[in-house]
Amino acid sequence: MNTQPIAFDPSQLRKTVLDMAYAGSTVHIGCAFSIIELLAVLYRHHLRYPGNDPDASDRDYFVLSKGHGVMAQYACLRELGWLPESAFAGYFSDGSDLKGLSDSRVRGLEVTSGSLGHGFSVGVGMALGAQLNGTDQKTYVLVGDGEINEGPIWEGALFAAHRQMKNFMVIVDENGFQAMGSTQEVLDLGSIQAKFESFGFSGLSVDGHNETEIDQAIRALWAKDAEKPKVLVAKTIKGKGVPFMEHDNRWHYTRLNAETHAAALSAVMGGTAP
Repeated sequence: MNTQPIAFDPSQLRKTVLDMAYAGSTVHIGCAFSIIELLAVLYRHHLRYPGNDPDASDRDYFVLSKGHGVMAQYACLRELGWLPESAFAGYFSDGSDLKGLSDSRVRGLEVTSGSLGHGFSVGVGMALGAQLNGTDQKTYVLVGDGEINEGPIWEGALFAAHRQMKNFMVIVDENGFQAMGSTQEVLDLGSIQAKFESFGFSGLSVDGHNETEIDQAIRALWAKDAEKPKVLVAKTIKGKGVPFMEHDNRWHYTRLNAETHAAALSAVMGGTAP
């Protein structure tokens, strides 16, 4: 667990995302907003970085397999002081180190992801390494619900259950959308929790924007079914925090202009744009 008191306030994290997206004239705002509370709870209460060092050899691992939501993770890394302020004002500009997808060359990001489905398997490999080394490191992988259409997710799930990876947890951002439409329209997923449980996982479902529920569910999963990998299915809202973005899949690819930037800032900051 991080030793320094960092709030990871969701409103401030969303403000950082909005400012980055506006500065870089870039997309993927809605899919970053659906995972804000999940990341806030993970970084505030669960991910362990001894000495606040993202390269500590005994750190826990967090893999954002849903790599296009990386602005939400950048916002958390800003809170930790792992990225310079200059990186945010120059987001997505020529020469910027911060890309629109997760890139392992950025301090604090474990993997290069965005080719959907692959981060999950990399995370399984990290958990296997910790298991073979006999450490107490935990591996968390966050995937999107549309992402689990990909076959490598289920190959990795079979392997994690076969190896009884009790140190592995997948968190599913179930916001009901993917790039080209709703998940129900593209490929109906049914019960995600039941699917993972049928593969040998221990599972729970929560409101993905209720930080208390998220925290309690993560603790409960680590405490139950000691020899099983875990799945936390988080019911979320794409675009959460900005009413004109919520449940509107156009904000997967829509860019901010001066008017929508100001309106979104006002919404996330409680009606007063800073």
